[in-house]
Amino acid sequence: MALADRRIAQDDAGRQPKAKGKFLFRGSEKFFLRAVSYGPFAPASHGTQFPERDMVKRDFALMRDLGANCFRTFTPPPEWLLDLAADNDLVVLTGLPWTEHVCFLDDAHVTAEIREAVAEGARGLAGHPAVFAMLVGNEIPPDIVRWHGPERVRTFLQELYDQTKQIAPDTLVSYANFPSTEYLDVEFLDFISFNVYLHRERDFRSYLSRLQNLAKDKPLVLTEFGLDSMREGAAEQAEILSWQVRAAFESGVAGTCIFAWTDDWFTGGFQVEDWAFGLVDRARHKKPAFHAVQKLYHGELPPPLPVSPKISIVICAYNAERTMDACMASLRELRYPNYEVIVVDDGSTDSTRAIAERYPEAKVIAQPNKGLSVARNVGAEAATGDIIAYTDSDCVVDPDWLTYLAYKFEHNGFIAVGGPNLPPPEDARIPACVAVSPGGPTHVLLNDEVAEHIPGCNMAFRRTALEAVHGFDPIYRAAGDDVDLCWRLQNLGHPIGFSPAAMVWHFRRNTIRAYLRQQMGYGKAEALLYFKHPYRFNLLGQSQWLGRIYGDLTTSLFSRRPVIYHGVFGRGLFQTLYEAPSSLLSYIPFTLEWNVVGLVLLIGALLAGKWVALAALPLVTSVTWAAATAWRARLEPKYDGLGSRLLITTLVYLGPLMRSAQRYVWRLQGAAPVERIGVEGPLQKPTIRWRAWQFFLSYWSDQGQEKEQLLESVMQFLIVRKHLVAIDQGWNDWDVEVYRGVWSKADLKVAVENHGGPKRLFRVRCGVRLSFLSKIALLVLPAFVALGLTVRAPEIAEVAGVLAAITVGVIAFETVRLGRVMYHVLEMVAKSIGLSPADAGAREVSGA
Repeated sequence: MALADRRIAQDDAGRQPKAKGKFLFRGSEKFFLRAVSYGPFAPASHGTQFPERDMVKRDFALMRDLGANCFRTFTPPPEWLLDLAADNDLVVLTGLPWTEHVCFLDDAHVTAEIREAVAEGARGLAGHPAVFAMLVGNEIPPDIVRWHGPERVRTFLQELYDQTKQIAPDTLVSYANFPSTEYLDVEFLDFISFNVYLHRERDFRSYLSRLQNLAKDKPLVLTEFGLDSMREGAAEQAEILSWQVRAAFESGVAGTCIFAWTDDWFTGGFQVEDWAFGLVDRARHKKPAFHAVQKLYHGELPPPLPVSPKISIVICAYNAERTMDACMASLRELRYPNYEVIVVDDGSTDSTRAIAERYPEAKVIAQPNKGLSVARNVGAEAATGDIIAYTDSDCVVDPDWLTYLAYKFEHNGFIAVGGPNLPPPEDARIPACVAVSPGGPTHVLLNDEVAEHIPGCNMAFRRTALEAVHGFDPIYRAAGDDVDLCWRLQNLGHPIGFSPAAMVWHFRRNTIRAYLRQQMGYGKAEALLYFKHPYRFNLLGQSQWLGRIYGDLTTSLFSRRPVIYHGVFGRGLFQTLYEAPSSLLSYIPFTLEWNVVGLVLLIGALLAGKWVALAALPLVTSVTWAAATAWRARLEPKYDGLGSRLLITTLVYLGPLMRSAQRYVWRLQGAAPVERIGVEGPLQKPTIRWRAWQFFLSYWSDQGQEKEQLLESVMQFLIVRKHLVAIDQGWNDWDVEVYRGVWSKADLKVAVENHGGPKRLFRVRCGVRLSFLSKIALLVLPAFVALGLTVRAPEIAEVAGVLAAITVGVIAFETVRLGRVMYHVLEMVAKSIGLSPADAGAREVSGA
């Protein structure tokens, strides 16, 4: 077995299920949990809340007939029942009950009792082969969580988890959450469990997408869902459970647990008689729901599509001998019925091509090194499938990768779909630290089902979509090709789908040097993207994402705290966590600009021999924030330690700096050949309002043009000349915002008067404004002058004064220049599209 295979597939000698990525495995085989809830029942003659032994045997035989491989209990079962379960090849998901319904954290005696009860239950179950997992709680009421606060409850649940894992280290441990407390962050669990009762298919599927994203890189198990046949009818129960089980497995859950096995249910000291959630009745007669679930539990999982579109997998490889064999072997194990594999060897000088040719089912294309985008296009041209899926040569795909991608194409109508890429367990400390450091390829989500960006190692497109945008842009030789393509598709109005279950294992860079080189490559790609999509970048040259970046520790550390919707009086059924957009403070300390200023201040203070501590504050802030980010990273326990955290701190700090430096280098190189904006003789004088920093122009049209034509022509004129252009998304008082440099911006607004037929009068207003950076500079520098005078430090006051004077001059020059540029651009563009000046005698006014 190849090294890469061994790092993913654990050599489990036994049959105990393990969590790996988004799924559960028994050994190397994927294990889908097909479960039912069992009990609680009225106490029997043996003294426990389970049926008599003969009835248990009958139940287990019926469960096997159903196709179940697991049952969930709300109390720990006795050993004899576990033995019977093992004899029937059933595993148990057992609860460790405690008093969740009281304010347990207010009383130290109560919390001690809870810990002891959970520990006692775990000790009684530890080591039994039938015990699949333990639940250290079930549905803590939202009032209780709100009373204590989610962070305290989370901490207590983690204590119960740690305690249980110490007693039973080989057993999986989870907590059964529900929508009323979905905001509880329990990512420390082995898998994520949710109880969900939604009876409309669209709502059910949408909420599963949300839960999958909340689960992140952990398996999601639906630990409870069902329907009352007494109120809804037996036929309705069968129909709803049928589509619920199908929808759950199509969404990529690792398992389902139907509530309940039987109508026989005893709780709170009473036999429940007025509802019937069971698949069998109290006498164990099968209901219609039994047969509906049986078809799915006995069938192939995930459920196959009625028609499976042909998918062409394209692997672009360059010197990939370290991981190529593992990648190709994983493609051979795909369980999708209709696919082909195409390998494009982009001029490798190692054994990459020879390894690929060991797999005769793959079509191998060799070419001189032409870069990643060209290789992707060559693969697409050779493909015969309706869908073209891309993964990288350093990836190992999940056996059901294509199936989950195909669901999104067929059910949701997307023209592009991607999925997550997860780092596999590493075999050394440095690769493990690199794997958890920020800056790797990841997805950006606009909502739970739509992505703004899908990474190149896990993306798929309809052939027609690739043809519509003419494929990948060859300018992107190593990175940036996926971002460019996603943005171009979205510019045409096409949403991009996301499938959380369509996962691939992606081996990260295994050395510090390789990681830093990767960040430099991303910086180059961002510079190239800036010239093509300038309106998608901020003033510092960083891409502006509308969605949330998956797993981005740096932007989440100092962003505004998420807001929890509890509902009126805390009674909301779905109490959701709303993430605030990342704030400027979340990434400023990691920028090159911040650190250069900090270094200059520190050097100046050292030369002056004073104020060193104050001058060092910017750099100390950056290092401190990098360390705080590093300490939040989820590192494998066997590699965790002070040395590893310091290494991650170093990578967190250096990565963005290397990226930013390369961004500047390539932006300067790219800006050199930019065409200058010429100045033609203006056709009209602007009306100027000096106090408002605005000028006005008017144009006449006899050809029926609308303002979109003028605005689009202005944008196209400016974009190719490397101006940063932002388009109003409906929230602003302007149509287009233009930057050229970091000191000023121009807001453009157009109104069109309709004078009958094709006659139009265009009124154009252009306002010149100070940028955010200008405003900060004009506030901070005078403040330093005042500080220097106050503390009697003339050096600070003098330096700040000189810088302030220079800054004011630069800002004034750049602002006036931008206004003149916008004036001439509007005149030239208006003339080019056939507009003529409307006012022969424009006037200059000084009023606001």
